[in-house]
Amino acid sequence: MAEARAAITRPDVRLHAEGTSTKEAEVELLKSTFRSLKKCAFRTRRQIQNGLWPTTWSNLLGAVLVIAAIIHFNHHYEYALLQPIIHAIWSLSDILYLDERYPYNFRLIVVSLVTGLGFFIVLLYLRQYMLRMLLAYRGWMYQPPRSQSIVTLLWGLMVRICSGHHPTLYSYQNSLPRMPVPPLKSTCQRFLSSVKPLLDSEEYNKMEELSKDFEKNLGPKLQFILQLKSWWATNYCTDWWEKYVYLMGRSPLPINSNYYCLDQGWYPTREQPSRAAVITYFFLKYHQELETEQLRPLLIRNTIPTCMAQYERTFKTVRIPKEDVDELVHFEHTEQEHIVVICGGNMYMVPVQDSHGKAISCLDLEGQFEWIIADAKHSDVKREHPEGSIPALTGLPRTEWATIRKEYFGDGLNRQSMETIEEALFVVLLEDKTFSELSDRAKYIMHGDGRSLWFDKSFCLVVFTDGKCGINAEHSWADAPVIGHMLEYALTYEFVYRTYNDKGRCNPIGGAHRSHNVRTHNLQRPCRLYWDVTPQLAQIVENAVTFCKKNNDDLQHKVITHDDFGKGFIKKIKVSPDAFIQLALQIAYYKDSEGKHPLTYESSMTRLYLHGRTETVRSLTSEAKAFVQAFMSKEASREEKIRLMRAAAEKHAIMYKDCMNGKGCDRHLFALFVVCRGQGYDSEFLKSALTLPWTLSTSQQPQQQMTAEHFSVNEPELMHMLEPEALQVFPFTCSLTLYETQLPQISPPVVGLALFSDDGYGVSYMVPDENRIFFHVSSKISSNKTNSERFVKNLYSSLAELKELFDDPSHSSSN
Repeated sequence: MAEARAAITRPDVRLHAEGTSTKEAEVELLKSTFRSLKKCAFRTRRQIQNGLWPTTWSNLLGAVLVIAAIIHFNHHYEYALLQPIIHAIWSLSDILYLDERYPYNFRLIVVSLVTGLGFFIVLLYLRQYMLRMLLAYRGWMYQPPRSQSIVTLLWGLMVRICSGHHPTLYSYQNSLPRMPVPPLKSTCQRFLSSVKPLLDSEEYNKMEELSKDFEKNLGPKLQFILQLKSWWATNYCTDWWEKYVYLMGRSPLPINSNYYCLDQGWYPTREQPSRAAVITYFFLKYHQELETEQLRPLLIRNTIPTCMAQYERTFKTVRIPKEDVDELVHFEHTEQEHIVVICGGNMYMVPVQDSHGKAISCLDLEGQFEWIIADAKHSDVKREHPEGSIPALTGLPRTEWATIRKEYFGDGLNRQSMETIEEALFVVLLEDKTFSELSDRAKYIMHGDGRSLWFDKSFCLVVFTDGKCGINAEHSWADAPVIGHMLEYALTYEFVYRTYNDKGRCNPIGGAHRSHNVRTHNLQRPCRLYWDVTPQLAQIVENAVTFCKKNNDDLQHKVITHDDFGKGFIKKIKVSPDAFIQLALQIAYYKDSEGKHPLTYESSMTRLYLHGRTETVRSLTSEAKAFVQAFMSKEASREEKIRLMRAAAEKHAIMYKDCMNGKGCDRHLFALFVVCRGQGYDSEFLKSALTLPWTLSTSQQPQQQMTAEHFSVNEPELMHMLEPEALQVFPFTCSLTLYETQLPQISPPVVGLALFSDDGYGVSYMVPDENRIFFHVSSKISSNKTNSERFVKNLYSSLAELKELFDDPSHSSSN
């Protein structure tokens, strides 16, 4: 039946060139070839520019002109000090067989070009290696930003001098240092220190003996192999981390691996097609900036670059299930790009470019989404039908899904539809639901209803009927800050360019993101995708839906906004906000578990190194344990509690910085374990170290990654956003930086992650401003040890008690 319906609509889901005559086809072929060659040339030019950075072609031209001027000056006015240099330069003419038979000017040009090119190459590698050595310095991180040493200030000046001007997205990649392999002894000591608060004396002594034996015997052999890899690989750990932690995982993606982002607190329209059109439009603009590398690289303190390699696979990426190890596939940019839209169980291929290869406007997208919503209502395929629940298969365990995909989606109509989804830029889900509670909406975006989300794609945009939206993202290709940056980009421009009229419909978008007032005349309508669902496949889909629903129902998820205080109060008491929250989580878990301490996982980025991803901060330390016990004790004095808290917070801050600098122990132990298994060895120490359960997994999400973006307020849409006094002072040229002006506060996108242990908690948090903290808490209902609502209550009380600890008048006066 599915093939019959496809035959009467459109037999091929792919785009075809316009026209049917031979002449028209030849013209389209020539145009397509020209566009492909143009893009290939542009891509090659960018690669050359990134390879040459921080030098530029102007440096080469300047070197040639200066050398030619020196030679010409010395030819007319001999200068003794220049004679050795001139003699060395002219000696090249003998090597190039340029004797005096050739004109002087010709020899001058050739010798100047060769010498200038040699000088340029030396300058290129000198600046790259010097910048790489400078960026390996980490002393700046351990010093307060406003009271840094002279050495650090001089270092920052040297980084600025060695860095080029106007870097593009990937300009810094060749200059980033490679992550060093930590010393084996240091890693073992850090690990033992992290488990000492958890283990009793007998267990700790046994672990210490295993560590000493490993450090003395097998460890040095594995360490040597790992150091060899670090010399030739871009990162000694990242490729193994992606393969063995993510792609080899056999658990279902929802809840266990995928994460989500929310547009918390910002709802500019209640029109679903309009909101979907605007967010999709800015995602496409973001994709364009990635392709042209116009997106600015992220710099810490506007000086220190971070690795941007993860951004390459944001779009057109899919995780394909395999029996043992999944495959992460990224498709190259093509002439005719498309997205896939899911609505009411129906799937549509939507071209995002017209027949001439130009991006369609925001108004075009709005019309396309309206057409899809209307068409889905009249479709005979419903969400409850097996044909409308095909995405449920992506929520199965990976080996099971790989077997089904190979048997039922390997050829014919199903393969064609599958390829269309996998090669799409991303997937948009137009949901027919709405949620009044933020926790319910967040939980739904994390795992869906078991029928609609395509979990294998790099990300899916979910838009509800009331205009609220979020993203479900696959984890193996990149970490949460990358998706958070993209959503923040869309929300920022959505606000800045006033994209909706009074009725909530799309406005033409002005400024740098101008969208045409008129709709595209030759716009191709969305093409519905069909599936050949046999009775056997229908039963498999129904079983998949049942499995996904059971998996979803076992998750208890709470999203809360703590507005009693934010980072304003925490900074006032001179404590790191992250350390403060981590200690509050330790207290909350201690209350929740009736006196137990959790092995705590906190994610820290290592993107200061080439191809760095994350490292684990083991937040439970001996100092943190001592503070929690004193805090819960009625006998400890207030002064003692404050002293212990400051000691624990300081320890945590140093550990976090160490992990950012590649000095953590977990990635090193993991890499040693991979080498150990690869060499056929068996280490009881590594096995014991890596199998301890993380009963509290946490992550702080970054925000305001768009603070470097400036917008021209000469645009009519933005003129009213500044105070009149500012416009009088800067009437012609003025720029504003979002979050630093009088603009209303936009909450940055909030990210929620999964829990690592069935008997533990997963907590994601963000500190967006001076007065609020966002928390996302997950746990399993099937576990009799956890309860998210109970944990949230304990967390609230812990935060309040910590604030009360510092609100004491006697303590305030003492400070």
